[in-house]
Amino acid sequence: MASSRTLVLAVLISFHSCYAPVPSLASSDGFLKCLSAAIPKQLLYTQSSPSFTSVLVSSIRNPRLFTPTTVRPLVIVTPTNASHVQAAVVCGRQNDVRIRVRSGGHDYEGLSFRSVRPEVFAVVDLVNLRSVSVDQKTATAWVDSGATLGELYYAISKASKQLGFPAGLCPTVGVGGHFSGGGFGMLLRKYGVAIDNVLDATLVDAKGRLLDKQAMGADVFWAIRGGGGESFGIVLSWKVKLVPVPPTVTMFSVPKSVNEGAVDILTKWQEVAPALPDDLFIRVVIQKQVADFQSMYLGTCDTLLPLMSSRFPELGFNRSHCKEMTWIQSVPYIYLGSTATVEDILNRTTSLDTFNKAKSDYVLQAIPKDVWVQIFAWLAKPDAGLMITDPYGGKISNIPESTTPFPHRGGVLYNIQYMNFWSAATDGSAQIKWLKDFYAFMGTYVSKNPRQAYVNYRDLDLGENVVVGNITSYQAGKVWGEKYYKGNFQRLAMAKGEVDPNDYFRNEQSIPPLGASK
Repeated sequence: MASSRTLVLAVLISFHSCYAPVPSLASSDGFLKCLSAAIPKQLLYTQSSPSFTSVLVSSIRNPRLFTPTTVRPLVIVTPTNASHVQAAVVCGRQNDVRIRVRSGGHDYEGLSFRSVRPEVFAVVDLVNLRSVSVDQKTATAWVDSGATLGELYYAISKASKQLGFPAGLCPTVGVGGHFSGGGFGMLLRKYGVAIDNVLDATLVDAKGRLLDKQAMGADVFWAIRGGGGESFGIVLSWKVKLVPVPPTVTMFSVPKSVNEGAVDILTKWQEVAPALPDDLFIRVVIQKQVADFQSMYLGTCDTLLPLMSSRFPELGFNRSHCKEMTWIQSVPYIYLGSTATVEDILNRTTSLDTFNKAKSDYVLQAIPKDVWVQIFAWLAKPDAGLMITDPYGGKISNIPESTTPFPHRGGVLYNIQYMNFWSAATDGSAQIKWLKDFYAFMGTYVSKNPRQAYVNYRDLDLGENVVVGNITSYQAGKVWGEKYYKGNFQRLAMAKGEVDPNDYFRNEQSIPPLGASK
């Protein structure tokens, strides 16, 4: 059992029930002294530490979010057990210093390691809390929040070739943030999202208490499974239900250009893909004038061929497209390419060469063919990015939307992620303008009232026009909160009020406690 789940003696430091918006230098010094008394100094990196910048950058995935003007943390804490996390929270509360929490660093707006507004804060980086313990007999596992998806998948495969887990494609994503927002990947139509398969968790709350599912209560346990990271406390570990996978899965990638009929095929795909058998998942990556149909089928090529022939003949799928492999081999294949090995998914490093910005949508009604023609025209522009479409249907759509905070369920045909990229040679303004203009164009054809968005594709644009003034943070939060959570936002705010009424754990898009006026 991972060390972060071991109940430890409470840190005997008194708590303050309120906080100051901006701590004084004295409180910052008190915070550092408090940390030093409870946590080994080699686990603390202050701004004067020689390794501070390298530790801060170690899991930043987007250089857009790390510039000379980025607000740095006062200190980075790299705990090795639960007591260190508890101490960080208690010291922070005592000295009016907020905490932000990082697991893998993939958060799309960097809120786990930076503040958009001037603020004195610390980062608790869970990189050393990355244990994975698999119980093959019960088909369950405990996984620490600092583990990556690649480390989770690898540990499962070492324990059993017949078990897997339904989460995201990118192996360097941290478990903590991914699970906190829902977490979907190639198995979503068969087994739902990651948090549909979470059985228990350990949470350090704003009082520094270490709580399991029973101790935190039903409302808070509901909230942490999809309500976004860093709102309700620090989740140290998760108990998950593993899912059966067959000995052979079949992968394929079939690119189709506009000249090869991509418009007609996509028009058909958006109706076929959500209605296919749950064992078959076909996503599409659309860039420039090419739509790449990428698939995982839980079975062999021999059984896939007649299924594709009868249900989706427009794609022109044939035996030459089949790539049979094990489930664990599919992880590096789909993300890293055909030459990657299973061991490659353990690599936690990523390049900081490419800047990016993303947005998301949900499609409830099929987009007409003539609009697809216009979409390809947008994608042909000089500064264009790409769009990724993930079909729903099956398990993800059969769960009531109030079961977890992740509400994008029945009625959704597919999710869209829009992304654009640029290098340091440009300021990215043209690429961001294209992204925002394209997003505005797509507004007619996607979900409305609210226009839904996926919280793991965090987008600060969604609330940029909110003027707080005399309205409460709950009312302001509804602007973006109902896009991410629909009708679940109010229940999330109530759960926040239950576990963290003074709003200690807070970032630019965290859940506000219902009724709070801060």
